[in-house]
This record gives sequence, structure tokens and C-alpha cells, in this order.
Amino acid sequence: MKILRVDLATRQARKEEVPPYYQDLGGRALIAEILSREVNPRCDALGLENLLIFAPGLLAGTSIPCSGRISIGGKSPLTGGVKEANSGGNIAHYLARMGVKALIIEKKPSDGRKYILHVEETEVNFIPAEDYLNKGVFETAELLKEKFGKNIQASIIGPAGEKMQLAAGIANFDNEGRPSRYSARGGLGALMGSKGIKAVVFEAPKSKSVQPLRQEKYKETLKKYVELIMTSPATGQAYPKYGTAAAVDIVNTLQGLPTRNFSEGEFEGASKINASALYDLIVSRGGEGSTTHNCMSGCIIKCSNIVPGQDGKEIVSPLEYETIGLLGSNLAIDSLDDIARMNWLCNDLGLDTLEVGASIGILMEQGVLPFGDAKGAIRIIEEAGQGTVLGKVVASGAEITGKVFGSRHVPTVRGQAMPAYEPRAIKGFGVTYITSAMGADHTAGPTHRMNVDHRQGTGQAEASRNSQVGCGICDLLGLCLFVASGIGPNRQVLVDLLNSVVDKEYTVDDLNGMVKKFLARESDYNELAGLPRIARLPEYMYLEPNKTTGTVFDVPMEELEKNFL
Repeated sequence: MKILRVDLATRQARKEEVPPYYQDLGGRALIAEILSREVNPRCDALGLENLLIFAPGLLAGTSIPCSGRISIGGKSPLTGGVKEANSGGNIAHYLARMGVKALIIEKKPSDGRKYILHVEETEVNFIPAEDYLNKGVFETAELLKEKFGKNIQASIIGPAGEKMQLAAGIANFDNEGRPSRYSARGGLGALMGSKGIKAVVFEAPKSKSVQPLRQEKYKETLKKYVELIMTSPATGQAYPKYGTAAAVDIVNTLQGLPTRNFSEGEFEGASKINASALYDLIVSRGGEGSTTHNCMSGCIIKCSNIVPGQDGKEIVSPLEYETIGLLGSNLAIDSLDDIARMNWLCNDLGLDTLEVGASIGILMEQGVLPFGDAKGAIRIIEEAGQGTVLGKVVASGAEITGKVFGSRHVPTVRGQAMPAYEPRAIKGFGVTYITSAMGADHTAGPTHRMNVDHRQGTGQAEASRNSQVGCGICDLLGLCLFVASGIGPNRQVLVDLLNSVVDKEYTVDDLNGMVKKFLARESDYNELAGLPRIARLPEYMYLEPNKTTGTVFDVPMEELEKNFL
């Protein structure tokens, strides 16, 4: 394996030997180490010193199901700290099969032009991007496929990323070349835009898969791994049928479904936007719709979907829980068609649906438009594409929107909008928001399915800590987060898979230790950047009860310090 380093100032690329300190790392863990060693924590996130990093997990390139998540990271323009955002698709498999451990993009084009990076096994080409600028993500994807063929994978930014707007994400191809698998969080689209890169195109490698070094052990362990996933009620039944939208009823029952700008935790229209409603809509309309879909090759969970309109034509793929929560219940909108339309608009502009949903929720609370006004919400997202002042504010994220409109109810941590879990009702999630270096991020350590009393302050820190380690294992290996649901406490099977691939003798304790080390590395980096190791929720969440539960966030500081300092 090699490090592929691209210097945009000189428009040169070179493959480097992997240093020992990067050797045993992958995915999010590798990004944390690269940032710690190569990027000044105090640098301007949109300046010359920052890096844009693509890092496959340690199991990428193999035929292991659900092992193709790609981690993309750098110093976050939104939070000011370390950021990793991962997505599905096949980019991680392509890179690993090219023998690339990490793609590191540095500096900026010295000629001031914008480029497409075209990555092949033997070279990187720098193609002027003038013909692609100011175009939406979907049009750009079609133009790239016309030029390079149907077998490519690509990471693309929309107009929001080109303008370096802080709510911008990076769109990655799914299994069919649809640019809808988003590394959405943390403003990484703005970082990519700051590098003068409109898209990175990955040519299909000659190698079909990375061959494990211990074939017999691999075959034996793979069988156990697949069996665990397919016999789990979550990954074998619920997710394939209902996808992530299954969380609507779960979280609404816990009274933690963000409603009307995170003021309530239960939405009266939940039954119109839940998993059953989405499933029935897709089935009844038929056409191009599908209730199940795999975002990457080899996925056996297939939690994605394709949502059709009344004419049977695709509106968006996928429509997922987080988007339903932030653009649906949080805005008191109970129409799946309207939510899907907003989802597509955000995808095409290259915007994080969570930041946009949280921003519009603030506008609704401030009286700019009423809660439940779907047409008004769609109009505001369209304004983001048109570049109006209001559109620019929303595209800058919830934190800036709150400041511009003078709101005291801004649901952000470390400058990043909260995902669809109200932290006064599901307090373990609140712990994750304030203790993870990632800030308010739903993939950093979910606790809503854990066997705890979610409204009690005590016990939540330990629950969050355990979840953060479990999620970190998936991020290190490049596995879908839902694999953790499928295998449950059986982490030995993951260790056995890793050992069979890389010919090591890791133990479960080793794997846990590797994760704890990179989690600490992330927090160390944030601290050097001037950010606290333990952040805070917005002040009102400590003082004003959630209107549904009557609870405030009251996790004891001594428990936070015991688990995270």
C-alpha cells in the first residue's frame, strides 16, 4: 500500500511509502493521525495548510460485505476541529484495490483555476473544470460519466461547495453511479471547494479485490460474520425492509424526535412520515421506486431506498431518518413528498440536509415563515441555489443562521447542527454531542437503542463512551455502522476478519485500544486548536425543559470527567 499525495500548487502527484505510524491505521483513525502530524491545529481551515484526506478502512477492497465506507476528512471549516465524514459507495474499494492507503490533497492551484482530479492506478491527471462550474451535483455526475465512462466512482461538490459555504458536503457515487452518498457533515464540501477541486474521479482498478493473507481463516470467519448480520432482527429484517426510517417511531416513542426547532420531542404527524408510511408510498407507486437498495457493492443489509413521485419517476435516493427528522418533524412538515423534494434540492446544491433543516427550524421559530410551511421551506432552499442573502445565510449553517436572526434556541454543538435526537430526552446522545471531537454527529456514538433509562442523567456518560468505541471500530475498519447492530457484542469476529486479511494477531483488547487511542488523538488535536475536550449543549437545554418530556440536560459533570478526561 502507498500514500498518494497530490500537490495542487505544482499539479504533481506522487506515491510514497507508508510511514510506520500510519501503517496499522485506516479510515477515521488514519485521518486523525495525519491531521495530528501534518496540519497545524490553528490553521485556517479554508487556507493553504489544511489537507483534504480520503482514507479507506482497513478492510476496504476485500469481498467482506459492508466494508466499503470511505472516510473523508480534514480540519473542519464548520467546527474548527478535526472532522471525518464517511459515506457508502465504492470509492474506498477502488482506492484499496489501487494499493492506495490514503489520498492526501494539499495546497491550492497556483494558477487560480478549478480542476477535476482524475485518479488512475498509475497516474493522476489535472483536468480544467470550467465546463463543470456552477452546475448542480446531478448534472455534473452525468457530464463526468459521459467523459470518463460508466465504471467510474466520483466525489463531487455542488455550487455550495464551490462558494465555500459552511453547510456544504461532498457527494459520492452510489453503486449505480448516483451521486447521493454524502460525506455531509462538518463543511467538508467547503474544504474541497477551497482546494479548487470540483470533483475527484476514480477509475476502476484492474484488481477485483484485495486478497486476505490467511484464506482459510478468512473463509471460516466470513461465514460467521454473514450469519450474525443476516440473523439479527435489525440488520436481517428491519433495515432491509424499512431502512433507517425505522428510527422515526423508535425515537418518537422515546419523545426525542426533534419537533418545531428542537422545542418538543414528539411529533403529531409522525405516522405520516415513519417507516411504514414510506414503505407503503414506495410500494404503491412502483415505477423506479424501491424499498431496499444497496449503496455499495457487496452490501447485504440494503438499508437504502429509492423514493418515486406520483408518476413513478425517482424523486430522491435515499431518504433517510436524519433527513426526515430535520426537514420533517423539526419543521412540523408531515409530507414525505415535500421532504423528498427538499432532500433532492439539498443534494443537488451539495448541502447537508441536517444543517439546512436546523437553519430553517430557527427561521420558523423566528417567524420568517410558519412551522409546517413546506412550500416556504422549499423556496428557502431554492434561494440558497439562487444566492440570495437569506439563501446564503442558510447555506452557512445553523450556528450562523441563529446569530444573524438573534435566536437563543440554536441546536448546535461545536458549531454543528444536532442530528435528529433531542438530547434532553435521549441524554446519552447529548453526551456524545459534547464529548466527541466531531461535535453533534449521529455517527459518533448513538445511544437510542441502548438499554438505559434515557431520561436519567446518571449512567449516560458510560453508555456514550461504549457506543463511541463501537462506532470507532467500524470507522477504523471501514464498515457500515449497522454492522455493529448485527454483530452485537461479538467483536471477536471482527478481530478474526482483520487478522485474516492483514496476517496479524490482534485481540479484542487491541482493537478497543486502537480506537481509544485515535479518539484521544482527535480530542488532543481539538484542544490544540483551542476547543475544549468537553463542550456544552446550548444553554437553554440546561435550563428550559423539553416541552414533551419536561426534562433538561443534567448529566453530572463528574461522570463526564470520569469517562472523557
